[in-house]
Amino acid sequence: MIPLSLRDVAAVTSGRVLPEQAGDVLVESGVYTDSRECGPGSLYVARRGKHADGHDFVDAAADAGAVAALTARVVGDLPAVVVDDVQDAFAALGREVVDRCTAADGLHIAGITGSSGKTSSKDLMAQVVSRLGPTLAPVESYNSEVGVPLTVCRLTRDTAYLVAEMGASGVGHIDYLTRIAPPEIGVVLNVGTAHLSEFGSQEAIAHAKAELVRALPEHGLAVLNADDHRVAAMAEQTSARVVLVGTGPQAQVRAEQVQLDALGRPAFTLVAVGSEPVPVRLALHGRHHVANALAVAAVAKEWGMSLPDIANALGEAIPRSRWRMQVTERPDGVTVVNDAYNANPESMRAALHALAAMTGAGRRAMVVGEMLELGAGSEAEHRLVGEQAASLGIDRLLAVGAAEPAAEGFVAAGGRPDAAQVVPDVATAQTLLTDLLRPGDVVLLKSSRDSGLRHLGDTLAHAMPPT
Repeated sequence: MIPLSLRDVAAVTSGRVLPEQAGDVLVESGVYTDSRECGPGSLYVARRGKHADGHDFVDAAADAGAVAALTARVVGDLPAVVVDDVQDAFAALGREVVDRCTAADGLHIAGITGSSGKTSSKDLMAQVVSRLGPTLAPVESYNSEVGVPLTVCRLTRDTAYLVAEMGASGVGHIDYLTRIAPPEIGVVLNVGTAHLSEFGSQEAIAHAKAELVRALPEHGLAVLNADDHRVAAMAEQTSARVVLVGTGPQAQVRAEQVQLDALGRPAFTLVAVGSEPVPVRLALHGRHHVANALAVAAVAKEWGMSLPDIANALGEAIPRSRWRMQVTERPDGVTVVNDAYNANPESMRAALHALAAMTGAGRRAMVVGEMLELGAGSEAEHRLVGEQAASLGIDRLLAVGAAEPAAEGFVAAGGRPDAAQVVPDVATAQTLLTDLLRPGDVVLLKSSRDSGLRHLGDTLAHAMPPT
């Protein structure tokens, strides 16, 4: 990070240094909201969360090596910058770090949003853009009012490119994040039904996602998915230039001749205006990664990378974040696909198509956990997942807990009744799958993060076959 004195932090956040003589204390090793992550030279941000008040952990941060805290009141003996609102101060601190990097070294920032695929695209973009220079991207899914300032506080004088993932569960959230990390390039992947219970409609979701392109400067670039009409329509909401990406002829950066191998990994021809077409073969699983790769290609091209170099970098990129189409081929011949970090109807459909494309000697099975935050349409959406699984020829479906309607939909759409099962919880699912899976089978686990299937996927991936 960029070293800052407590006097600097106080000036940026309109805070007070306490005790007053601590103004020269230097924060030089990191900024954290989790006291357990603090180390020597770090700053602890005492946020008040849903389940805990960070002020209760100031002493623990001090014990871990933190030299100061950002607080709303005096706590213990650790030097502090005391502010009126810790979150607002945290955001201001993050913006100060960005401004210092931009002014001194010309930092380039790309923001990514969408109902699904943000983290996978962020990981892919970071690996490609790093060929151009030192690149910073969030860890895991740090895409919130906490995650974005945590990420930008990791910037250094050497960082040339920042890939900022931006999520939203309400109106104004992305606009808030763009004021912390103002992008020159904005990427909108898709508009789905994630957080539908909060937004109320896909139109409202689209309006919220478009906050990213509305925040772009005139000299900036909006990278929009031409295959999603709600995203393509955002071209009317920005003064920046627009590049459309997709599979249709209207896209300036597009994929042609898309094919999948036996593990569902895409290969395609990358076509871009002004360049010769080049072949691309991804190491990622699922056709939906083609759209992610096109968005990444458009950004890398804007920042000066040649199409052959882009194709090479895309082909060498690997999955970086856990529980997102994480494929493990066990020694006994069972393939486990753990895609259970997040789920909404669109990502469920993408995962199902990926499973359907995987071919092997055995059966293709899907374990469905609950999709959260769908509101009144939850039962119908889970039922539709089962119907889609049957229509794609998936051999078996196991519904866990509140995902029970998926099993009903599977049978209603023509799936064999004895191939659809419902279990009450993850533990029961594990017992059943341990006995059920055999060499050659491919099993996909898909659910929202808090439904718990991601941990079951880890267990199955490393399970020893019964003897």
